[in-house]
Amino acid sequence: MAPDPNAASSASRPGAAALRVGVLAVQGDFEAHRLMLSSLGAEASEVRAPEQFDDLDGLVIPGGESTTISKGMARDGLDDAIRRRGVSGLPILGSCAGMIVCDRNHLGIGDYRCRRNAFGRQRHSFEQDLRIEGLGTEPLRAVFIRAPWVEERGSGVEVLAEVDGHPVAIRDGNLLAVAFHAELTDDSRLHAYFMAMVTAASTTEAPADA
Repeated sequence: MAPDPNAASSASRPGAAALRVGVLAVQGDFEAHRLMLSSLGAEASEVRAPEQFDDLDGLVIPGGESTTISKGMARDGLDDAIRRRGVSGLPILGSCAGMIVCDRNHLGIGDYRCRRNAFGRQRHSFEQDLRIEGLGTEPLRAVFIRAPWVEERGSGVEVLAEVDGHPVAIRDGNLLAVAFHAELTDDSRLHAYFMAMVTAASTTEAPADA
């Protein structure tokens, strides 16, 4: 069942602490993601060191250049920290290059494999209205820049949206991955969907009252 985007943030519940969501700040427009998450009530921060992962409720891996991001993560010891938390169930949103670095050939958090630059190079960038499962009937304006698509996927990977028959938005457990830049428009529904995932995971992990 898709999470309810209206439950985007625990901060909306009286007495509840804001969810702590990090945005990987190796490359890409991480500030735009941070600002959108903050607008939804999250305690959003930029993550640059492994020790910053320990207290996070969720993580966003933004777009950029997947090889540069992978090298930066390895250089700073971030890859092992993300892999460890991702495999243990930390909700992660991977956007464009973030989708790529979460696949089987990179961090191995998701059971899928991406094709890089699947729609072409920079000059082939485009925008398209997408109907995304779980976001209601109104299409979301998606910005594709040197975007990937999912070339192969396991049976447990749920396809949320396609372009020309190619998956461009998927969910695999607590991983939400999209081929486009959701942070480049004013539509916050995808981030709200992710925040609802974070809320659900945080509630599940919370200890019972004595």
